[in-house]
Amino acid sequence: MEKYLDETLTAQERAEALTDAMTTEEQASQLRYDAPAVPRLGIPEYNWWNEGIHGLARSGIATMFPQAIGMAASFDEELVQKAGEITATEARAKYNVYQKFEDRDIYKGLTIWAPNINIFRDPRWGRGHETYGEDPFLTSQLGKAYVKGLQGSKSVLKTAACAKHFAAHSGPEAIRHGFNAAVSDKDLEETYLPAFEALVKEAKVEAVMGAYNSLNGEPTCASRFLMKKLNEWGFDGYFVSDCWAISDFHEKHHITSCPVESVTLALKSGCDVNCGCTYVHIIDALKKGLIEKEDIRRACIHAMRTRIRLGMFDSKTEYDNIPYETVASQEHEAHSLKCAERSMVMLKNNGILPLNEASIKTIGVIGPNSDSRIALEGNYCGTSDNYITFLSGIRNRFSGRVIYAPGSHLYKDRESTLAKEGDRIAEALAVAECSDVIIMCLGLDSSIEGEEGDTGNEFSSGDKNDLRLPECQRTLLSKIIGTGKPVIVVCAAGSSINIEEDADALIHAWYPGSQGGKALAEILFGDISPSGKLPVTFYEKTELLPDFTDYSMKNRTYRYVKDNVLYPFGYGLTYSKTVCNSVSFDNKTAYIEAENIGTRHTEDVIQLYVKDYSEHSVPNYSLCGFKRVSLNPGEKIQIQIPVSQAAFTAVDEKGERMIYGKKFTLYAGTSQPDSLSEKLNGVKCISTDISI
Repeated sequence: MEKYLDETLTAQERAEALTDAMTTEEQASQLRYDAPAVPRLGIPEYNWWNEGIHGLARSGIATMFPQAIGMAASFDEELVQKAGEITATEARAKYNVYQKFEDRDIYKGLTIWAPNINIFRDPRWGRGHETYGEDPFLTSQLGKAYVKGLQGSKSVLKTAACAKHFAAHSGPEAIRHGFNAAVSDKDLEETYLPAFEALVKEAKVEAVMGAYNSLNGEPTCASRFLMKKLNEWGFDGYFVSDCWAISDFHEKHHITSCPVESVTLALKSGCDVNCGCTYVHIIDALKKGLIEKEDIRRACIHAMRTRIRLGMFDSKTEYDNIPYETVASQEHEAHSLKCAERSMVMLKNNGILPLNEASIKTIGVIGPNSDSRIALEGNYCGTSDNYITFLSGIRNRFSGRVIYAPGSHLYKDRESTLAKEGDRIAEALAVAECSDVIIMCLGLDSSIEGEEGDTGNEFSSGDKNDLRLPECQRTLLSKIIGTGKPVIVVCAAGSSINIEEDADALIHAWYPGSQGGKALAEILFGDISPSGKLPVTFYEKTELLPDFTDYSMKNRTYRYVKDNVLYPFGYGLTYSKTVCNSVSFDNKTAYIEAENIGTRHTEDVIQLYVKDYSEHSVPNYSLCGFKRVSLNPGEKIQIQIPVSQAAFTAVDEKGERMIYGKKFTLYAGTSQPDSLSEKLNGVKCISTDISI
């Protein structure tokens, strides 16, 4: 038996043996994302590229969860981990059947390039909805949970997760291929790197993907600084470039002059696998003496080690018999629904919600996202076999009459090029006139909020220009508000939106997945209470934001912001009222008594924030713990939330993290301890002082 087939050996030993059985040319070929077969060694072709940030993506039918930013709004690690487990299960089920039919194409492997743990630092960033929000602690906790779900806890990896995009990557999209993010040592250690460190050290993530941009003058896929960090953290997986990022070295960053030089820089820096086509020049670089055979061998060992850890060269694994029938099963869809229920954030409610069915005969559902499937999806999504749009969810739940009108295009000023501007508004006004209450389904979708985009087109799947709805939707909403009818706004978007108009209620639904319409209806009619919390700050005015290209954290996110806040990070209403009666801290644990003083059952999120008074601390305070709770009216519970020693550290200007302070304040509540959250919530946080 060949040594690399000996399952009693370590993955490292087997990978070395397998790599050394290859020629140098064969080793080089395995570093492409579309690695060809090596028949003489029994190595089948393998495509490294697969996606799964909120369910298995781009591989046909699969369970579709809320986009990552919606999952973050749940503040629920167990929920996120189970979503990862389901994604991995469906990836294995599909992989098993694809192997049976000799189909080894793109999006059909076991290396899942997720999660995206970049910090959502600017609300204009089009890809921000792929992330877990603006806070490094929340991102770390949910990122670790998703990785654990994807990879499992057995001797063989269920799938191989990937932390991306390393590092300090959050727009602008239009210039990402040649952009240099200038980031201070303090901001790197304080904000941009903690989640990557946590996923490497604590979740043992199998892969790290570099970004398109440069960081302080070095392309991130060949950054000595970043590769040194990975080494310090003990990373022993494989490093992969973002797709065609290595060709950016010579085409956009102009760090190198040609593909051979780009290959040399990337490979010698530690980039093992190339998503793109630049690594076809590896042998050319070898012939020119720019790289050595050992550079190729080292990268190939890393790649083969991951494939061995996935059981690809084992006689059998415990995942081989996962049946295809698990894909989009009833059980998996039920979890998608639970995720959607816990993700939606109620930002405003003057008492209209939950709706009183007995007093309503006709509901008007108006808006371009009312019956939109794409508004449920977000990007990097799979295909559901059961989409429940907002309109269909309301229709399925309500026994009375539901009348629908789109009211406008998503962003154009008319639906038909032959018609006049605002050609669908009269229909919407007619619906409003016939209705007892109106549900406006507005917002964006991934066709205008997403990746890269067209710099010449305001609405082309890239960054946002401002924080408002598209003008046609603003006009529509103003007209409907003007009727004087009760109006509930449901906004589907992956980022901060200022609705501007004074509706009776406002729900931010994110991109809630295939079950989004059912979850929304359950919330509207009070079958469940909304319980999501904002994982990002909602800002008031675009013109008060820092420059988009400025990667300094000054006046960005809840930890640093001074003004311009519309709705704060951590904020979200329920149909009841949860208060914290007491908080104490002992050793590494916070002890809190939480009580539902309202009249309805609710879930809520108890949040812990720490204020550090040392000279190097963040200006405001930092999230350091959270726990989702379920409470009946009048119920009190005692909960414990671990608080790590890292919560009391700060970072100086040189990027040195340590405990500088001696006195801290620990806050507990269902929001931040800021005055705006307390005003909007109607509940104050409680606190205790801590000395260390």
